[in-house]
Amino acid sequence: MSLTSPKTDFQLSYRLPYIVLGGAVVLGWVYLAAMVVDMISRMDMGEMGPGMELFNQFNMFKGLPEHVRVQLASLCLPLAQEAFGMPGLINMGLYDYFLLFVMWFMMVLAMMLPTAMPMLQTYHEARGGKAIYVVAGGYLAVWTAFSIVATVAQGLLHELGVMSPMMMPVFSSLTITTVIAAAIYQFTPAKQACLDRCRTPNVALAVHSGEQKQNAFQFGIEQGLYCLGCCWALMVLMFAVGIMNIIWIALLGLIMTLEKKSKTPFTSYGIGIALLLWGGANIYFARADLPLFEALGDRLF
Repeated sequence: MSLTSPKTDFQLSYRLPYIVLGGAVVLGWVYLAAMVVDMISRMDMGEMGPGMELFNQFNMFKGLPEHVRVQLASLCLPLAQEAFGMPGLINMGLYDYFLLFVMWFMMVLAMMLPTAMPMLQTYHEARGGKAIYVVAGGYLAVWTAFSIVATVAQGLLHELGVMSPMMMPVFSSLTITTVIAAAIYQFTPAKQACLDRCRTPNVALAVHSGEQKQNAFQFGIEQGLYCLGCCWALMVLMFAVGIMNIIWIALLGLIMTLEKKSKTPFTSYGIGIALLLWGGANIYFARADLPLFEALGDRLF
């Protein structure tokens, strides 16, 4: 004799996908947090990007002058690769690239999967069953491809000496060009078109296009491509602020979620204006080190 009613079984089966997908988001955050926590005791966290110096409250770098922190950080830097999930970023091998890929994929789970939850919920409510897993699989397949490209790009930047062993840009020109490029993309028709399809996915057409699993997977890929077209530039900002800067991971994830929930293009334009101001501030403070930007800065400021 069953101890659960059919209604209870239905509620559990209906909610289970949300539990599984929510667990994937939690997995991403736990993995990234574990990487950071394992470095706190031994590293100057300020070397990981703006805002991360707050975590120095929990290690020996608390309250030390900047020049002392720099000296200590240079001594402790080889220890960074001993932290959980952290690849060796000098003379990288296949295992190091694998760790980089895992890190980027966990960032996708933490940052991008929450932005897709409204679309997945709408699909699940319209169709039910286990098709939501297939759609999520198609969506994540696109972002897995992005993770591979980001992994290769980061590896090349490390090999070229453009990124530091703490995954920060060595040259301010990389920060400036990345921020300004992301700002400009916010105003493009491609950005707005992809954002519109992210906000209002054609779930009804997808549900009634057939019952085959490949249709659900194709719908997931299509939504993943729209999401990629909408958010890739904001994700690439991680190259400007420090790839393992968990504060900016949270901030950019929140920004992308709010942008998709907003019904007006002015949200994207506001983000673009903020990025332009940020890029302009970077030009102003870095122009003394960069002849090209010095000439541009003298004209602008």
